[in-house]
This record gives sequence, structure tokens and C-alpha cells, in this order.
Amino acid sequence: MGYGSIGQAVEARLTPFGAKFLRVARNQRVGVAGANQLDDLLGQADIVVLTAPLTSETKGLMDAKRIEKMKAWSPAGECGSRPACGTRERFCRPCREKEFARPSTLRNPESLPADHPLWKAPNLLLTPHVGGDSEKFMARAFQLIREQVQRFVKGEPLLNIVAGEY
Repeated sequence: MGYGSIGQAVEARLTPFGAKFLRVARNQRVGVAGANQLDDLLGQADIVVLTAPLTSETKGLMDAKRIEKMKAWSPAGECGSRPACGTRERFCRPCREKEFARPSTLRNPESLPADHPLWKAPNLLLTPHVGGDSEKFMARAFQLIREQVQRFVKGEPLLNIVAGEY
């Protein structure tokens, strides 16, 4: 869910492994289903990856009803903002009530307090959310900063500007 630059990058990295994709975005287009089709597609997916930005539309997107539509063993991961997976109760309830294993990086809040119920969910495997760190991160960050400053000084439009909710 979320087929912008991050969703496309996930697909590019997994395609060499033979992965097939059910692409979902806010608006339907050729080769990409609309968000209104998400409920019908969740049961078809072996893995669910959320890369949608956090907006009023995506906050709480993966609630208990949607999690229950997923295959029993299907892992879920989130590359975007954690609040898209909803509250802890929305995520914990299906993990406690169903007989399934659910690997996941989905959690809200992050970092989980020691007494958080997700730690005790019997059918849940939590993984760390560490996708942003790489050897080249600092070099890329400084390159972007340098380019932004140069653009600003020249009066050119800045890159990666986010206004409103997309």
C-alpha cells in the first residue's frame, strides 16, 4: 500500500527474487489499484508492506478488520509512519485472538515500552525498524543539503518539499 517512490524502490529491490506485486495507491491508475480496493486485495497478498505517507486518510489504515483479512501467516511491515497501523489495541487484538504467526515491524508507539502488550502477543514476531541507516546515508544527506542551499541562494525551487497531506 503506497506506490510512490518508496513503494517503487521496494518493488525494484524484490523483483530479482521473483516477487510479484499487488500495487495499491490512493488513486487507481494503470497497473496500480486504488485504496478503495485494499480490503479485497489483502487476502491475496503473501506479504503486506505499507509505504504510504501519514495523512488523515492513512492514519489507522491497518486496523483489526484489515489485519484479519490477511493470510494467517502473512507478515506485515511498514516503511512509512507508524501511526498508519493504528493503535496498539487494533493490532494486538487479532494477534491474541487468532491462531497465526504474524512477523511484523508495525507498532505504535515506537519504541515500545517494556510493559506494552505487543511484547506478550503469543503469535507475533517483532522486528526492529532500522530501514534508514546505511553506509551512504551521511554522504547523501550532505549532498542534498548542499544542493538545497545552492538552490536557495539561486532562488530555484527546493527539492522534496511536502505541503499539506500530499
